Amino acid sequence: MSPAEEERSLPLPERWPRASKFALSACAAAVAELVTFPLDLTKTRLQIQGEAAVRRDGAAAGRAVPYRGMLRTAAGIAQEEGVWKLWQGATPAVYRHLVYTGVRMVTYEHLRDSVLGRVEEESFPLWKSVVGGMSAGAIGQFFASPTDLVKVQMQMEGKRKLEGKPLRFRGVHHAFLKILSEGGVRGLWAGWVPNVQRAALVNMGDLTTYDSVKQFLLLNTTLVDNSVTHTVSSACSGLVAAVLGTPADVVKTRIMNQPRDKQGRGQLYKSSMNCLIQTVQGEGFMSLYKGFIPTWMRMAPWSLVFWLTYEQIRRVCGVTSF
Repeated sequence: MSPAEEERSLPLPERWPRASKFALSACAAAVAELVTFPLDLTKTRLQIQGEAAVRRDGAAAGRAVPYRGMLRTAAGIAQEEGVWKLWQGATPAVYRHLVYTGVRMVTYEHLRDSVLGRVEEESFPLWKSVVGGMSAGAIGQFFASPTDLVKVQMQMEGKRKLEGKPLRFRGVHHAFLKILSEGGVRGLWAGWVPNVQRAALVNMGDLTTYDSVKQFLLLNTTLVDNSVTHTVSSACSGLVAAVLGTPADVVKTRIMNQPRDKQGRGQLYKSSMNCLIQTVQGEGFMSLYKGFIPTWMRMAPWSLVFWLTYEQIRRVCGVTSF
């Protein structure tokens, strides 16, 4: 058998390992995103409420805040807009994760195994895992930033309708085209800086924590590489990711949702740092953790569903465990 014929006879995961891992992680992420999306929508609405810059601008002067907590926000959306509106923006969210999760998972494994030199059956230095996690998250989010922008803006459409404002988009593709026509290609990457910052922090919590906890359990306890180990590791990663990522997520959401002029420049915030300063000065430090509970409640099951699904899909397809 010639080398070419021998290569064609290999299973797909061995012939195209990175492409296979990209596809498997994207599938697992899509499942996790659809299951936990209502919590993401609730979190986004909470992060926009009481925005000091909007009050100062006069756009919401005298308008009462309709929802004040996670449960009341979710219940209000379901009652006033319809239950299915809890999944408004889910399509671009799935698009985002197909790109974001696929890129970040492949990038992290490549950095960990080929660049940072992890050795099997040996502990992996935490600082290397942090570098790999933050780098993978930043790279993945940069490529996925346009889909995240559309997701955030579509999640706010129901609120605009209740406030008597005209809807901005007819659907996902119309949203992409409108943003592109109004702000150009650059407009699709509006808010990418806080987006990338958030992703770096979230992945330092998610990828780094999951990988580190899993390796610690396998090397220092009697647990083996099974669903119990994956569950414990994912629970830890979801909590750490929520703590590290929520402040940057608040800033990202506000920058992406703010009105823009004809040149695509934000009318409320000049930069992510400006948004951070205005938010803390106008609403207090804890405003950076608006939406923390739904963020955590979403990240915990998201992490659990994703990692369990991803590890099982890898095993079924003959790919080594993460």
